[in-house]
Amino acid sequence: MERPDSSNKRVYFGLFLIVVGALWILERLNLIPAFWDDILISWQMLLIGIGIFSIIGGNKTTGTILIVIGGFFLLPEITTIPYELRRIGWPVLIIGVGVVLLVTHGSRHKKEPPVLEPGQNPGNDYFDDFVIFGGREVYVDSQRFLGGKTTSIFGGTEYDLRQAKLSENGAVIDCLSVFGGTGFKVPPDWTVKNEITAIFGAFTDKRGSSLNHIVTDPSKTLVIKGFAAFGGVEIKYM
Repeated sequence: MERPDSSNKRVYFGLFLIVVGALWILERLNLIPAFWDDILISWQMLLIGIGIFSIIGGNKTTGTILIVIGGFFLLPEITTIPYELRRIGWPVLIIGVGVVLLVTHGSRHKKEPPVLEPGQNPGNDYFDDFVIFGGREVYVDSQRFLGGKTTSIFGGTEYDLRQAKLSENGAVIDCLSVFGGTGFKVPPDWTVKNEITAIFGAFTDKRGSSLNHIVTDPSKTLVIKGFAAFGGVEIKYM
């Protein structure tokens, strides 16, 4: 059965496509002034639009970062930026992304922690990792795995989940990969649901190239959501 939040995301995405299409028609009919034409029909506004859609869909970190990046590159199209400010543009962008990560991380911790089942150990059944300018390999053998959060910036993290077992309600992993990558080795019968937003990045499931035949079990569902920019998220068996 389709989850209600998934259905809502499709509605929001449908509305987003309608707005994009309507603006495109107006642009082709020359009904939009040239100044606004260059602003509304641009890759920067596309990032901002996807960011708004991501926030509506519940992924505030991804959405806010996309809006910050889109707004950063759109600003010179709207107004003239003095040379002194243009020189510090990239450091300001990096600081802005850092502020977003801090604010959204703080807001996440205000939420209630994952509900643990009887006998679960939060230290083993749920992870929260951060890697920057480096790499890390993590082995998870939890027998009631809940999921976790992982951030890789200019680095990479790989998780070996092949000896783990999912909780009764499955598991959700929130990934953020910026100029980096995150890899997951999972059992062949897990159903992996992709909810990654990728900008100049990718989500790949390479289990098909490792096994001749895969029979996934819908009762064992791992949801991987988040954001990848100039990086990627990879699923594999070996």
